Amino acid sequence: MADLSGFIAGLPKAELHVHIEGTFEPELMVALAARNKVSLPYADVDALRAAYSFGNLQDFLDLYYQGMNVLQQERDYYDLAMAYLRRAAGQNVLHAEIFFDPQGHTDRGIAFRTVIDGLWAAMKDAERAFGISTALILSFLRHLDEAAAERTLDEALPWRERFIGVGLDSSEKGHPPSKFQRVFARARSLGLKAVAHAGEEGPPAYVHEALDLLRVQRIDHGNRALEDAALVARLVREQMPLTVCPLSNLRLCVVDDMTRHPLRRMLQAGLVATVNSDDPAYFGGYVNENFTAVQRALGLSRDEIVTLAGNGFRAAFLDDAAKQRYLAALDSYVVAASA
Repeated sequence: MADLSGFIAGLPKAELHVHIEGTFEPELMVALAARNKVSLPYADVDALRAAYSFGNLQDFLDLYYQGMNVLQQERDYYDLAMAYLRRAAGQNVLHAEIFFDPQGHTDRGIAFRTVIDGLWAAMKDAERAFGISTALILSFLRHLDEAAAERTLDEALPWRERFIGVGLDSSEKGHPPSKFQRVFARARSLGLKAVAHAGEEGPPAYVHEALDLLRVQRIDHGNRALEDAALVARLVREQMPLTVCPLSNLRLCVVDDMTRHPLRRMLQAGLVATVNSDDPAYFGGYVNENFTAVQRALGLSRDEIVTLAGNGFRAAFLDDAAKQRYLAALDSYVVAASA
């Protein structure tokens, strides 16, 4: 099997499924805790990194929300976002659509303005410094109720021009997409895009609900859709993108071994699968590491890797001209790498 890690490293990519709070490396978390005089229950960076071990999604979320507590000031959000964008640009991510969880901050008494001003300033600076294009997607926490999501959308509207869509994340089990049907309808009426986590730990029925009730334009994860042949046929027919996160799936025990990851089966079925990092600081790798891990485990060919990268640009919430520009950059890279 060919080692494609060098090819992957230079490959132009889009990242469509990354939670900015999940890019929180232990070193930065400890530094911000010290800056803001927030106590962490870990002696040092090494002890905190050792805690990044999870048996399931809920174990991860418990630490994820605990880490958010050190984010207190606008510059904290700026530093968090800039650290991710610098790293993403270094991995040749040309376009990133980034989730943020305002309820994880505003419920702690942090003003919405503090969060979005810090993130927005970093995005604009990164675009100028690195040439990476960016967009924000506001995610609702599904373990909270729909009324809380409605309040969050109300709070966000003064900054409507700074985010392109809404999403749905957090604990999937017991919190079906149908729980948020009205707030998604309202968001769509405001011209916002719609995406939702579905079919990670939840059943294929949750993917159906995300499509039929939330009317999403992308499914985040979607692994368990493969359990329903009719659903797979529909996803193929509608060319509905799936934002797949291989290392996340492994660390959260969605798959027990990377060699059994369904990504190749998704491609063989004609699904519009993409590769993303999800919460890379916690799950052991950013987008290049995700591509490389799944390529090695499944023996994916160079053509399959190029298809996955192209799917990322085609599935992005970009205008046609921007998509064509990025796809042309991908084509040029492939031609040059073949010379």
